[in-house]
Amino acid sequence: MDSLAIHFFILWRCTVISELMINEQIRDREIRLIGEDGEQLGIMPAKEALRIAREAELDLVKIAPTAKPPVCKIIDYGKYRYEQARKEKEARKKQKTIDVKEVRLSPNIDSNDLNTKVNAARKFIEKGDRVKVTLRFRGREMAHMQSSKQILDVFAEKLSDIAVVEKAPKLEGRSMTMFLAEKR
Repeated sequence: MDSLAIHFFILWRCTVISELMINEQIRDREIRLIGEDGEQLGIMPAKEALRIAREAELDLVKIAPTAKPPVCKIIDYGKYRYEQARKEKEARKKQKTIDVKEVRLSPNIDSNDLNTKVNAARKFIEKGDRVKVTLRFRGREMAHMQSSKQILDVFAEKLSDIAVVEKAPKLEGRSMTMFLAEKR
């Protein structure tokens, strides 16, 4: 067998195994069969199980391919896939995505402006988002970087009742950043 044929066979095998095998795709000699209402029908040849499924006008689906012998169930495959899709959609809906919101400050910020920025950050944190506080330096402000760190400390202190500093202030190029997250 040449390498291309082997590669194709492995690829075909993987795509079939990743999805559930149904009806004629099941090539095992013997399987353990579960009926449509959940009762065990025992170990039998796959052809006989397929015949039983056809008589009930349902599909034979391999639900546990690694078991010895593999476990198959008689179900309506279309309905089963619909239920699975619905469950996945519900799980995605319940998932909470955490966004990172940014608040930008400058080294010569006034106390009222700082309070306004603190209130904006408070709203973000109460919604469950993380807040990135960026202190940007321009021109001559670069000479006073270390004294400006206290602005970020004051900012964090004003939000200490609902937020915790996730990443301490760190200098990155011309800006100093700090991350705040909701207290748990």
